Amino acid sequence: MTSPPKQLLAALLPIIVLIIIPFSIEREWHIAPNTVSLLGIPIIIAGLTLLFATASMVSSIGKGTLAPWSPTQKLVVQGPYAHARNPMISGVLATLLGESILFASIPIFLWFALFFVINNLYFSFSEEPGLLQRFGEEYAEYRRHVPRWIPRMKPWYPTEGTTPQD
Repeated sequence: MTSPPKQLLAALLPIIVLIIIPFSIEREWHIAPNTVSLLGIPIIIAGLTLLFATASMVSSIGKGTLAPWSPTQKLVVQGPYAHARNPMISGVLATLLGESILFASIPIFLWFALFFVINNLYFSFSEEPGLLQRFGEEYAEYRRHVPRWIPRMKPWYPTEGTTPQD
């Protein structure tokens, strides 16, 4: 199990990405008075829900944290991970998109786009090769069946007789 200090330090990452950076780049905070801006609220709620659910799974099932310096010890392929390989980052991205919509903020939208590009590069060149090295064929099979970003409609389950509860 991951130590509490590592979990606490890892919890700072979404705070930095979702609160500190947006507050540092947006100069005028206001909710635009239109229906489109209010659509940001359910997107933020959905993003945070996905973020917290997947972070919990990474801790409880994967025995790790969301931080690269404290990776999972077990590959997590259940729940949202059966639909897309990076649902935690998808939750962060949805939250940033919701913030940009709610506050009609071009700077936050640009941060959303930059964060996506950075993560796509990180997953392609660091995270996924590391997962392949740590988990071998188990991860290779998962990667063959589960897309990185666009979720599959039906969840994927490993074929070795396991169930989603395993």
